[in-house]
Amino acid sequence: MLDFIYYPVSWILWFWHRVFAAVPGLGKDSGLAWALAVVFLVFTLRVLLYKPFVKQVRTTKQMQELQPQIKELQKKYKNDRQKMAVEMQKLQKDHGFNPLMGCLPILAQVPVFLGLFHVLRSFNRTGHGFGQLGLSITENANTPNYVFNAADVQSFLSARIFGAPISAFITIPNSELQAFAIDGGVPSKVAIAAVAIPLMIIAGLATHFNARASVARQTPEAAANPQAAMMNKLALWVFPLGVMVGGPFLPIAILLYWVSNNIWTYGQQHLVFGKMEKEEEAKKQAKIEQRAQNAPKPGAKPVNTRKKTATDAVEDATDAVDAVDASPSTNGTGKSTGKAAGQRRPGGQKRPGNRGRANQKRRR
Repeated sequence: MLDFIYYPVSWILWFWHRVFAAVPGLGKDSGLAWALAVVFLVFTLRVLLYKPFVKQVRTTKQMQELQPQIKELQKKYKNDRQKMAVEMQKLQKDHGFNPLMGCLPILAQVPVFLGLFHVLRSFNRTGHGFGQLGLSITENANTPNYVFNAADVQSFLSARIFGAPISAFITIPNSELQAFAIDGGVPSKVAIAAVAIPLMIIAGLATHFNARASVARQTPEAAANPQAAMMNKLALWVFPLGVMVGGPFLPIAILLYWVSNNIWTYGQQHLVFGKMEKEEEAKKQAKIEQRAQNAPKPGAKPVNTRKKTATDAVEDATDAVDAVDASPSTNGTGKSTGKAAGQRRPGGQKRPGNRGRANQKRRR
């Protein structure tokens, strides 16, 4: 039913196994070659999802910046959910915000995780539970698994990493464990636990520290949001604990997938956030330089760049006439002959005594 997921996952795993099997000192039956194939399956997926991940980070940052406006809308329309939803959509549209982009990288990894889990389980189909075929050990070893032929299946079953098959898990039934008895005997559960438990601890810690790095970059407004606070607690404590509790039921290869995925995420977060911080710093520097270029030079009179209107021009001309009229002059006797406030103009009209620039500004 989900072959459109299982076959692509199988092809990528098959490709990387062929690559590492060709490395001198490893070989196709090497457990390390199979483990590295799983790790590079993760890296291949994450490379394909790099741009959506960057978009997710930018979307999350934008969401945090919009928190004050979102709170205002929630407060304004708290009694009208329909109107609030409409206004929220309008706000998102105005800012080019797409909530789906924030979930795309996670949603894209889910089918790969499920596909890898199914393909790994399909190397051993001797069980009788859900998704198992109840094959005998011989039938299972000679039945292809998607793109893997019978020889690949036998190679996988005989491969060990520190004495444990990478598709085995701590709680595996003894009947299914017998299927790995090809060129190496039946592996012990102690050997499986010795590999799985450290991976479980590393996976839980990696999940916690990834969540902590993400929470540390949130703005105080975003962190104060009740929904965000709940998600932060889940990411910091519940999800890592879930890895520890579910680890005994997960194949070693899935734990490898989880660890390598978190390691990639941790490094990618620092790379992307560092790049975004540099972009923000460059924008701030550009604004400072632009402000410095527009500022008047030391000692220069600031220029009013506002366009003068016709009224401003008339008022400036009137001010100039007033200045000439009001300038004092002497007639040789030492007395001023200038016109004082309240004197008449040449046309006989009386000049108002409170005429001046300040009053003109007040009337405007």
